Amino acid sequence: MTDQHEAATLGGGCFWCIEAALEELAGVESVTSGYAGGHTSDPSYRAVCSGSTGHAEVVQVEYDPTVIAYADLLEAFFAIHYPTQRNRQGPDVGSQYRSIVLTHDEAQRETAAAYIEALDAELDDDVVTELEPLETFYRAEEKHQDYFAKHPDDAYCTFHAQPKVEKVRAEFESLVAE
Repeated sequence: MTDQHEAATLGGGCFWCIEAALEELAGVESVTSGYAGGHTSDPSYRAVCSGSTGHAEVVQVEYDPTVIAYADLLEAFFAIHYPTQRNRQGPDVGSQYRSIVLTHDEAQRETAAAYIEALDAELDDDVVTELEPLETFYRAEEKHQDYFAKHPDDAYCTFHAQPKVEKVRAEFESLVAE
């Protein structure tokens, strides 16, 4: 592994699902579940779930750009959630489950904007993914970290996280870690 690493912050529904799927990719060093994009300092899971904080459930991906490109992370991310559904993903409803890309720099903003524009032209429905600069990422409580790995038989994980993991393994075979 190199000393190079970058971060990407992405939200597309429950962070457990996004975390589990993106951890499959080679070059991904860590995925941390958390909250971003809102107006409340140091929010709790309960507060975020209430919808009153403005935050989305997101993951922060630390990755090695010499192994996986930011554009490849975006491609996998957009494949495992529905960017045309406003404020919901599957059974999860509310602004905390919105599709959002929070960028760390101008290069990420340009790459994400171009990707979203191309995807919007390709799909029949409008892409509603928000694109904002990351202001602050708040790490979620410890019980939410690596949730799928710790609870693979949990009903929510079986029905929602596992299919996303399987989709990444199948559709992004060349990018999956061995």
